[in-house]
Amino acid sequence: MDIDWDAVTHVTKVDPAKPLPSDLGVLEGTDLIVVGGSDDVTEANVLETIDAVRSLEAAVPILQEPYSSAHVSRETIERADAVAVPAVYNGDREHFVGKHLELFTEVGRKPDALLGAGVPLVGDVVTSRAEGLVTDLASKLVGEGYVVQHLESAAADRARVEERFTPDQVAGAALATESFYGFPIFYVEYSGTYGGPEDVEAAARYLEETTLLYGGGIDSAEKAEAILAAGADAIVVGDCFHDDPDAFCETIPR
Repeated sequence: MDIDWDAVTHVTKVDPAKPLPSDLGVLEGTDLIVVGGSDDVTEANVLETIDAVRSLEAAVPILQEPYSSAHVSRETIERADAVAVPAVYNGDREHFVGKHLELFTEVGRKPDALLGAGVPLVGDVVTSRAEGLVTDLASKLVGEGYVVQHLESAAADRARVEERFTPDQVAGAALATESFYGFPIFYVEYSGTYGGPEDVEAAARYLEETTLLYGGGIDSAEKAEAILAAGADAIVVGDCFHDDPDAFCETIPR
C-alpha cells in the first residue's frame, strides 16, 4: 500500500515496547500508523506490533520508524508500507547522517539477514537476482527531517540533542528538508509535552510538497485543532493511545 500523504491528517505512533489497548478498533479512525520507539524496541516486538495492527478491518498504512538498523529486517521492510529514517537536525552527526548510511549499508551488504537464506552470492557481491530485491527494499526507505524539542525526552537523549531550536531555526530546518534534501516528511516532536503552535507556524511557511507532522502532548480535540489550524498537515498522537484510548479518540478530527 502506498502512503498518500495528502490524505494524512491524524497519525498514531505505536510503541512496540508498550502494551497495546485491548480494543485496537480505535485505530480505524487514524490515517497512518507509525511503529517505533526509543527504549526496549526489538525486531521481534516490531513485527508483533505490525502484525497486530494489520489485523484491523480498515486498511491503515504502516510506517516503521526505527531507531537502529537492528530493528530492521527483510520481514519488517516487507510488512511495513515504508520505513522512515529520521535525520535529527539538532542531534549529533550520527543521528543526522549516520543512521541513513547505516541502514542502506545493511540493505546493500547483508542480504542473508535482510533477504533471507538462499540468496545467491558471489563473495560479498549480491547477484543480479538479489540486486532487484535489494532495490525494492531500499525504495521503501525514506528520509524524514526531524527536530526534537523536548530536551528531557528519551528521543533527545538517544539523538544527543543538547539544544532546542528557536522557531527561526525550525523554519530553516523545514526549508532545508524540502528545498535541499527533498525528504517527504518534516517532523517537529515534543515527545509527550505540548509545544503549542509556534514552531508549526514557523515551519509551515516553507513547506508545499513536504508533509509537516507535529507530535507531542496531543490529548484533546482542542489541542489537535490548534496544531492543525497553525499549519500542520497532520498531528502525531502516541502516549494517550497507549494510556487513555478514550482521550485518543477525541484527538481524531471529525
